[in-house]
Amino acid sequence: MIVATKLRIGMMIIHDGDLCRVLKTDHVTPGKGKAHMAATLRNVKTGNSFPCRWNSDEKIERAFLEEHEMQYLYDDGEVYHLMNTENFEQIAMDHEMFGDAIKFILPNQNVKVTFHDEKPVGIELPQTVVLEVVEAEGTLKKQTATGSYKKCKVETGLEVMVPPFVKVGDSIRISTESGDYQERA
Repeated sequence: MIVATKLRIGMMIIHDGDLCRVLKTDHVTPGKGKAHMAATLRNVKTGNSFPCRWNSDEKIERAFLEEHEMQYLYDDGEVYHLMNTENFEQIAMDHEMFGDAIKFILPNQNVKVTFHDEKPVGIELPQTVVLEVVEAEGTLKKQTATGSYKKCKVETGLEVMVPPFVKVGDSIRISTESGDYQERA
């Protein structure tokens, strides 16, 4: 159990008997009355989002989750297949569970998969990934590096804005949180 004010974005909690992910939090301290914690939750099972509110001193049940290092194998069109790197068991995960994270993952790359009651409920990517540029717009002469960016596409299909010196074949480091170019790798 945690105090409502300790609620953070990305946490998994048990709300009304269901596993929910915290999408948004706001600690509200009105001029008059008691402070409270407002949050937007998403039910992991149904995918529905809804607002929720607790008094600042209320206790919330935090979900017990397990993390396993898994290797992304392939996409068969309906589900993604992953393998546990410790015991080599394979699991299948819905496309919805990965969301946009698949744009940062190549086959045979390791990710952390979160489990609740032995069922996969989400994945955690590394802070940054290194991907190869497969398409890049041309640069204009006399274009300076400050303030000018061009579009490029990396091997996973993700489009990223990069400085003009980046060209096809370069490997670049990309933030998985924002999807922004970090540096050449």
